[in-house]
Amino acid sequence: MFGLGASEILIILVIAFLLFGPKQLPEVGRQVGKAIKGFKDTAEDLRKSVEPELNMIQQEVKMVEQDFQASMKEAEEEITAVGKQPEDAAASLSKTGPL
Repeated sequence: MFGLGASEILIILVIAFLLFGPKQLPEVGRQVGKAIKGFKDTAEDLRKSVEPELNMIQQEVKMVEQDFQASMKEAEEEITAVGKQPEDAAASLSKTGPL
């Protein structure tokens, strides 16, 4: 529980008993329990509100990545086509012979 061993929990309980006494200790325990439950509820609400936004952002990033990859492929094909044009021209010149 919270990374604490039995001896640490026992020490905390003894200190709490000495600080608050036997009459106030149950009330302090209830208040601590309510506070922890409140933190958990708040964290869950935050997760529920943020998670859909994160999923939407991830989908948008995937779409942008796909568009970018498609653009890169088109650019690569265009560069390859432009690079072949001088080779084709040189090949046709060599077939026709010198001027």
